[in-house]
Amino acid sequence: MNRPLMKHITCCSLCLLLLLSFIKAGDPLCGIRNTSFQQGEVLTFKVFYTLAGFYMGVGEARFTANLERVNNKPLYHIKGEGKTSNFYDGFFKVRDRYETYLDTSTLQPTHFIRNISEGGYQKFEDVTFNHVSQKAITTDGEFKIPACIQDVVSSIYSIRNIDFSKYRTDDKIPFSMFLGNEVYNLFVRYQGKEKIKTKYGRFSAIKLKPLLVKGDVFKGGEQMTVWISDDANHIPLRIESAISVGKVKIDMVSYQNLRYPLSSLSGVN
Repeated sequence: MNRPLMKHITCCSLCLLLLLSFIKAGDPLCGIRNTSFQQGEVLTFKVFYTLAGFYMGVGEARFTANLERVNNKPLYHIKGEGKTSNFYDGFFKVRDRYETYLDTSTLQPTHFIRNISEGGYQKFEDVTFNHVSQKAITTDGEFKIPACIQDVVSSIYSIRNIDFSKYRTDDKIPFSMFLGNEVYNLFVRYQGKEKIKTKYGRFSAIKLKPLLVKGDVFKGGEQMTVWISDDANHIPLRIESAISVGKVKIDMVSYQNLRYPLSSLSGVN
């Protein structure tokens, strides 16, 4: 497999940027309370790349949620780590790590870290959010941000706490995200409910379509579909998206320490 194709399977980057690329001042995520996850939750996903209908398992991503005290303040420490499988390491080795620290009362990020190694490309980003002065202080300088800004990881965990019963099919849920020294005003579209079958089992799911920013991998627009569990946990179950060459699919393959029973699961394969 050549390098251009392998660029499309950067595990944690895909899982995170796949899982969302979405907010805006005054958005539904502003001041949202955590009702969906707890200390010790672990979610594991398998990343597949497909071309001409043939699926290849190319790596996995793992997300952990822990409660820590920083400067005598309780914060959720969310970490996402991704890597290619041993076989694909020989073609295009990926070792990605994303971290965010969230205020436990508002789920607003206070600190974000992106440390990625993808083939010969490396990127380190360290962001401190000052929500009072509305500034993001990064390794490249200071940047103006709107109120209620999220990073890519905090977006995922905040969206899990949305009460989707308040929305109708095709409603847009707007929000703002800071990544790579830029603010993106995006949205996720609620698509109703659907039954899905995964390698793990059969689920009742909530279907979402995030607006993607066009880049080297993603085509932009609403090319991605995300299914989350239709229960109080709202964990991501499956993500599918067209990319520049082929498609990617990410499936949840294991979980630990969920806050509630996974009542959306109707049968295990």
